Amino acid sequence: MKDILVYKEFIASIHFCLEDETFFGKLEGIDDLVTFEGQSVSELKNAFHETVDDYIKLCNSTGKKMFKSYKGSFNIKISPALHKKAVEQALIKGVPLNQLVQEAIEKEVYNKH
Repeated sequence: MKDILVYKEFIASIHFCLEDETFFGKLEGIDDLVTFEGQSVSELKNAFHETVDDYIKLCNSTGKKMFKSYKGSFNIKISPALHKKAVEQALIKGVPLNQLVQEAIEKEVYNKH
């Protein structure tokens, strides 16, 4: 597992600063820079929950969208060999390459839980 925390649909990346002996985190998947910190794991979790709750209140009071919006398209870089195999597999299945990739991502995202 990666160094993340999850609360109320928000995900935060977590880091540790050896010099300051402090844990710190950043909310991901939003358009703003929102950070928090704590001296212990317990402090960090509490700060994360408070930060998320405060961010939700701020968004609700200003009408701002809480989460980043996504277009539904993105570019990926893969090896030429994998690209060739993916195209071949799409042809064999009789589906467009985009559909093959979407199905693979759906399988990874939805069947892992």
